[in-house]
Amino acid sequence: MNIAFQKTLELILIIGIGVFLQRKVTKSNLKGIKVLILSVALPAVIFVALLKIKLESSLLIFPVLALSFNLLMLLASKYYISKTLPTKDNARKRTMMLLLPSLAPGLSCFPFIVVYLGDDYLALSALADVGNKIFVLIMLYMLAMHWYNSRSIKDTKTSTKNKLKGLVLSLLNEPINLVMIIALLLLAFGLNLSSLPDFLGNTVTSLSTIMAPLVLLFIGMAVRINASEFSLILTLLARRAGITFLISTVVVLAFPALATSMILFIIVFPQSSCSFWPFAHMSAIASLEDKDKQTKPTFDIDFAVNVLACSLPFSTLLIIGVFSFSELFVNPFTILIAGVSLLAISYAPSLFRVLKKVKSQSDNHIDAMSLNLEAQNNENKD
Repeated sequence: MNIAFQKTLELILIIGIGVFLQRKVTKSNLKGIKVLILSVALPAVIFVALLKIKLESSLLIFPVLALSFNLLMLLASKYYISKTLPTKDNARKRTMMLLLPSLAPGLSCFPFIVVYLGDDYLALSALADVGNKIFVLIMLYMLAMHWYNSRSIKDTKTSTKNKLKGLVLSLLNEPINLVMIIALLLLAFGLNLSSLPDFLGNTVTSLSTIMAPLVLLFIGMAVRINASEFSLILTLLARRAGITFLISTVVVLAFPALATSMILFIIVFPQSSCSFWPFAHMSAIASLEDKDKQTKPTFDIDFAVNVLACSLPFSTLLIIGVFSFSELFVNPFTILIAGVSLLAISYAPSLFRVLKKVKSQSDNHIDAMSLNLEAQNNENKD
């Protein structure tokens, strides 16, 4: 069996086990698992990943490109993708604005890059992910806090200085952010993971290994998808993927001398699934709103979990498809066709509903005309 396809099946199977466990897990159990993920597993993964990075000035282009992609997708999510949702559904729109621009290459992309492109491109992926981490951990957190403060019913007249102070304190209270600060300080002094005492390095590494299965099990246990939501989520993910292919097309056309492996890297890395970290920010905001007794939450947490559950298999299948037909995808025209096709597919349900509505109105109009003609005929006979 293809190694990449086997990896995908493993991830989906773990989510399936989580779904199977739904009946045995209460909401309080889920909260405990979420605390374990946010306070132990994710910080350990970030700490290990940062201490493995060897930064060189010539390679800074990769995190810059990744961050630029995140920002472009944030704009697309605000002005284009979220327009799919109903006008008054602001909670879901804010939820999608946080999720869709984010990337989780560690779960959905790295395993396949190692298999198809090798360790060198895995190192480039890790560097690119630094830009993505800056975006999802800091920028999206600031955006989430901005929305919370602007909608807060507790202290609506808080000064800008106090808001900034509260933001800084909130950042420092997050284990993820504390770990990033410590890791960056160690790197500044020339230290890495191997510089730590063996017991400490091995402990952190062991804790980091539980993150992937724990997150997948949590998604499986928490997910609740109905048919209408599933269709909507697939539409949003297809539109996200289509725009991503178009952005990759522009980059490949701008640098025509790129090697085949680099072209594939530029295609598959942005197709990574939505990150779990924005969900962590939403959960933090939801906790604050519970204390404030906010009746209209900033984010739709249940919808976010469902998007995450669909995003991982969706992205991994796309990435496998690109690598499986790599000879075709090195051609910019193929990338363009893939992007346009996914956008067309994402609009198909809306187009079908419009045509159905037009047909219904047309049938009603024809029926009304038939009744009028019949009435006129009856009058003429009289």
